[in-house]
Formats: sequence, structure tokens, C-alpha cells
Amino acid sequence: MPQVSGRLQFIDTVGRWAMRWGFGRSHYRVAPGLYAIGSPTADAAVLVSANYKLSFDVLRHAVAGLDLWILVLDTKGINVWCAAGKGTFGTAEIVARVKATQLEQVVNHRRLIVPQLGAVGVAAHTVKKQCGFNVIYGPVRAADIKAFFAADLQATAAMRRVTFSTLDRFILTPIELTVFWKKILWIMLALWLLGGIGPGFFSLSSAWSRGSTAILVGLCGLICGAVLTPTLLPWIPGRAFALKGGLAGAMISLLLLATTGPWGFGSGLAALLGLTAIASFTAMNFTGASTFTSPTGVEKEMRQAIPLQAAAVVVAMISWVWSAF
Repeated sequence: MPQVSGRLQFIDTVGRWAMRWGFGRSHYRVAPGLYAIGSPTADAAVLVSANYKLSFDVLRHAVAGLDLWILVLDTKGINVWCAAGKGTFGTAEIVARVKATQLEQVVNHRRLIVPQLGAVGVAAHTVKKQCGFNVIYGPVRAADIKAFFAADLQATAAMRRVTFSTLDRFILTPIELTVFWKKILWIMLALWLLGGIGPGFFSLSSAWSRGSTAILVGLCGLICGAVLTPTLLPWIPGRAFALKGGLAGAMISLLLLATTGPWGFGSGLAALLGLTAIASFTAMNFTGASTFTSPTGVEKEMRQAIPLQAAAVVVAMISWVWSAF
């Protein structure tokens, strides 16, 4: 039986930060199966988790000092919440993993503690019928598990509540940046080339000065939409993420225009529209990491926002080139 510690090592911390920035994300997983933490007996509780290593590490660190079993499902390296929505953290996998590990021969009881965020994929009555184990839904956060045990497996209202604090949102922002980094390099090259277009057809000096300015505007839009908007999400007016990002981008672009320059009409209009559109688009991508959205709402928002964002970018590019003549 694999034995794991509740104490995280330096390599685990490095791996966590690497995942935040998207390095090796598809391969950051542990083998499915039954793990022992501490010195569990046949009467020890069984916690169910995903095989995304970051989820597994958070869980084992949260229960350090307890004697437990951890049943790890094969969620294809996806966290509990997302895997439950995709179907990999679900009834069939729990039943299959219980049987594969012969769990009924390891423990005397018939209880599985499943994270609440995995409930959407789990039919408790079917699990009971097919493998004989009762499903008990634990708290939302692993940090509350010790208190959950202390309360005789009774979750308080606070343990059931899904929160999305400022810190939670800020921690997720690197994920949004990693989505775009390859595109960013190509866009920077395109902006540099675009900045060089002028009366003499193309100028390296103009490419350096005007192109660098365009790149700065683009990066400001990216940071505004991917970091500033998610972090300040509740305080920015509107419901749609595209609108929130657009408002934040417009404010930052006006601040940029007011504090730098001089800007001509064409270049100023390009900066205003370009920065706003980029901020709006990147903020909209945060919907997948939010607890505030639904799939149908996201699809509707994208249908409405993307044509406007594309039109703003086209007008910005035309204005930027026109301003050089």
C-alpha cells in the first residue's frame, strides 16, 4: 500500500508554482489507487480525491497528522470540480476504483467521504447499489476537513459555501496569462512590423518607436484583462466579464493617454480601442475559472462580445497605421 506524507517537500512547492504558470500541466498527476497517510487502521476514514497532483497535495497537506486512507480516482489529471463536470470524477469511476483496490477488504466500514465540489458527478444511491459504500459529502475546502471530522462528519454552513475571494481570484490569474503566451510573441512581432509602416513604406526606426508603443499598449490591455479585472471583479460595474474588462481597459487607456504622449488623434484612438478590446477579450476568458458563470451564459456573452471586440481591433489597427502618414 503506497504511503504518503502530509508534509510537502520543496519539489512539491516548485511543482505547484510551475502549474500556476502552465508548465507541464497535462502531466502533473499521481497514479490512481489507494494511499495511506499516517498509520490508518481498518476503521480509518476514506477520502476520495482526483489524481491531479495539485489537488492530491492540497488534500494530504490539509489532513497531516491524521490517520486516513485516500482513494485517488483516475480523473485524467483534472481537478475535482472540473473533472466532476467532465464526468471523469463520477459514479462509474468511484465504483471501479473501489473494486480495483478491493477497498471492502481494507476497511471495516462502508463510507466514502467525497468532496462537495465533486457532487455534481456522483450519484450516491448508485454508488451504494453497485459497490456497497455510502457517500458522505465533505466540505468544499480541504482546509476544513479536520473540523469536519471533529464535528462527527457534520459540515457547517460555512463549510458548504463556495467562496471566491480576492486572493482566490488573484492566485488564478497566472493561468490566464499562460493561455496567451505563444500568441503574445506573434502579436508583438506583428505590432512591431505594423509600427514600421509609414510614408517611406517601412522604417526600422519607426518600427522600434511606434511598434514598441503598440506593444506596450497591448501588454497593458493583457494585464488589465487577465489580472486587474479578475482581482477587482466584484467592484467593476456590470455582469458580463467582457463588459467588466472593457470598462477596466477603457479607464486604463484613458489614464495612459492622459499621463504619456503626446498622442495624435489616430494613435490615441488606436490605443483607446485596442487596449479596451484586448482587456475585454482576456477578461472574458476568466469565465472558465469563475464560480459566477454558467456555460449557456458564457456562450451568449461570447456571441455578443467577440464581434464588437474584433471590430474595435480592426479600427484600432487602421487608425494606428493612418496616424503614421
